[in-house]
Amino acid sequence: MRIETCYFCSQPCYPSKGITFVRNDAKLFRFCRSKCHKNFKMKRNPRKLAWTKSFRRAHGKEMVVDSTLQFAQRRNIPVRYNRELVATTLQAMQRVGEVRARREKQFYVNRMKGNREKGLEADRKLVEENQHLLPPEYRDQVQEVLQPEAVEKMELEIDPEELEEEEKLAAQKSKTKQKQKQKQKLVRGKGVEEADGMDMDNE
Repeated sequence: MRIETCYFCSQPCYPSKGITFVRNDAKLFRFCRSKCHKNFKMKRNPRKLAWTKSFRRAHGKEMVVDSTLQFAQRRNIPVRYNRELVATTLQAMQRVGEVRARREKQFYVNRMKGNREKGLEADRKLVEENQHLLPPEYRDQVQEVLQPEAVEKMELEIDPEELEEEEKLAAQKSKTKQKQKQKQKLVRGKGVEEADGMDMDNE
């Protein structure tokens, strides 16, 4: 079973899903959905649409040159079946997926590194230009806040490791809340009744 890629947006096209278009010169074009097929018929360039993979690669939003990407290349070389080869291939696929996810995460962190400073600068400029819109009691505090020394004190560097720890803690809290919820049973004419772990039919 081969999973093809969409000609327009580069998403996976699973067997028996999507649309296949055959041109007069016998070239196949596979599309994952009608949206991609319609855009192809309208002769739109996928590099100019922000929701396609080619746009993201062309604008530096995804990894383009990396050794883990070579494993996803299409190969038409038939290989004789071997159980040991299949087992090692599955292990290698899992390992390559882990390495690729880690590298993509690091790539995202490096790409977003300067966004915080740019956002603070834009906010500072907005406050400077629109001081007359602030309430009178806050207008005197604007000059103190806009000084670079005060801004440096206010800025806090956020590490990706701290964000991961916070996400893990939030996930654990949500799991504990779900476990603490008691099962409820709907009784006709009485509304919702809490079940104490006993079957009502046995009483």
